[in-house]
Amino acid sequence: MEGLVQIGIALVLLVIGIIFGQMNERSHYRDIKRREALLRRIMILPERRVPAALQADDTRLVCGSVVISSDYFKQFYGGLKSLVGGRMGMYESLVDRARREAILRMKREALNFGAHAVCNLKIQTSSISQGARDRIGSVEVLAYGTAVRPGTVITDANRVG
Repeated sequence: MEGLVQIGIALVLLVIGIIFGQMNERSHYRDIKRREALLRRIMILPERRVPAALQADDTRLVCGSVVISSDYFKQFYGGLKSLVGGRMGMYESLVDRARREAILRMKREALNFGAHAVCNLKIQTSSISQGARDRIGSVEVLAYGTAVRPGTVITDANRVG
């Protein structure tokens, strides 16, 4: 009987942990979406060089970095999932949140600089292992690029030629 009570307590704690972990993740996603809407005007351009249309007054390296931790229950489920293989959705959301958060932090730094665009976006990720089994404990993401503070934007109306 005592064994059943201990198993019951463990299951209740597991369910509570999963519920709070999901609530935290949903809350973070809502905050990310809100801030993405606020910073939407900062363009991310894939070009390595500042486009000619943006007459740059000044440029600066901007970056955003974040470390997001995996909760114990994701690690536990990830360990079980790794036994059978397949898609690791619980870690995909962790990496997605970290990537989006790092880009938002970089965009905020660009906005503080007065930039309207960031060119040559680069993203680096690394996992921070935890424990003897090298389980993923946290994910670090660094987003960086060249913030462009334009002077005059060249359009077809004011192009000399």
